[in-house]
Amino acid sequence: MKLLEPLDIQGMVLPNRVMVPAMVTRLADEEGWVTQEISDRYVRYAQGNVGLIIVEAMAIHHSNSGPLLRISDDKFVPGLADMVKRVHDTSNSMIVPQIIHFMKVAKSGWRQTVDMLSLEDIERIIEQFGDAVARAREAGFDGAELHSAHAYTLASFLSRRNPRKDEYGGTLEGRLHLIGRVMENIRRKVGPDFPVGIRFLSEEFIKDGYTVADSKLIALRLAQLGFAYLSLSVGGKFEDAEHVPGHVPYPYTGYSGDRCMPGAWYPAALHAGLAGEIKEFINSKGYDTPIAAAGKISDPADAERVLTEGKMDFVGIARGLLADPDWVKKVRRGENDRIIKCDYCNVCKHLDGTHNKVICFLWPKGEMQAPADDASAAAPAWSAGHGNLRAKVENGSIVLQWDKAPGTARYDVYRASDDGEIQVEDAVKVTRWVDTTILAGMSYRYYVRACSATGQASVPSNTVVVEPEIPSYVPQTAEAL
Repeated sequence: MKLLEPLDIQGMVLPNRVMVPAMVTRLADEEGWVTQEISDRYVRYAQGNVGLIIVEAMAIHHSNSGPLLRISDDKFVPGLADMVKRVHDTSNSMIVPQIIHFMKVAKSGWRQTVDMLSLEDIERIIEQFGDAVARAREAGFDGAELHSAHAYTLASFLSRRNPRKDEYGGTLEGRLHLIGRVMENIRRKVGPDFPVGIRFLSEEFIKDGYTVADSKLIALRLAQLGFAYLSLSVGGKFEDAEHVPGHVPYPYTGYSGDRCMPGAWYPAALHAGLAGEIKEFINSKGYDTPIAAAGKISDPADAERVLTEGKMDFVGIARGLLADPDWVKKVRRGENDRIIKCDYCNVCKHLDGTHNKVICFLWPKGEMQAPADDASAAAPAWSAGHGNLRAKVENGSIVLQWDKAPGTARYDVYRASDDGEIQVEDAVKVTRWVDTTILAGMSYRYYVRACSATGQASVPSNTVVVEPEIPSYVPQTAEAL
């Protein structure tokens, strides 16, 4: 599989083409120190042989933001170095910190914007980025990644909504000026041989935001600046965030946030086409800078397809690897059936937005990390029969119920419509599921599998087929006449 081939990124050799993008865990302490829990989280990815581990955003300054890692002072280097050593001692996974600057926000909904920054502020930010990358190198990281996506400072300068009229705005070149100066400062402080990647947006998905037409040009400039890789995201902007009074704005609550962390109702690999356009464009200009993208690519077949079709060079899998850090190991061993499949419920997103410790809903209750892999564990089994799955049509939905299987951590619900391919629709911890997305006049086929905490699945339950009748739209009074 191309997915399992190594990839050399400016001397940083990934053992495979799977990356876990930065995901805030809220496991750091309030002052930004590395804790045992946060170190364990990244070691867990290394145990699963993830090719490239991007450690969640680390702030280059001291603004308050709850439990967020810091790389803003030399005092944080020893703790980061210890975490890096633990990862390197565990496997040949590469580990890189995502480095971030963010502007101020308030519970009133007010937020600082780029036009409020003075030239002195900008000079300070440039120096802080260079110093932070130097600390990353000192801590033993294999490279660094600049966060120029979503609602944060570098991304806000790149945005078409950047209101500045000086050399840091007004034109595309103006919007790119800060990132150019930041990269120049980094190279001056760490030299030319330390890989520095960057995460930015292929689409902003806000009114008057930039689209792939701009992001292709942005990508070209980033390649010209010598970035080691380009990691693509979308959306996640303050401009369309839904503000809750008394809470600081959270940039993943509007439509742009929906696109950034797409829920179950969105199609798989929905942003791969944007990555393909960007990759094709920079390749046509003579640059082969590796490109990755994320967005519902947690099915191994989808991950392999986007690579073999040339849409990207490595794949970003965030929520899927949170659900199952052993994803790579299971794919390599041909155990795709044991992968704990993310159902995109976005409980992790909600926990981040409320500044709570981020876990996966599919893990055993009370656990702070994914369970250790155990390929020898027995699969759950129903005590009698095959689950006694039954279904009924109720208020425009199909309601499924089945018997409990002892030792089950979750139940995977499978569905096929008409003659389509059967696939997992959801993962639940109870013995009931309601399908609200049916259309009468079609045929629906269901079965359920009981799964252990480490992914062993039972034999399928009995299959039920439901064919809801098309409703009558004639008013009852007219029928009576």
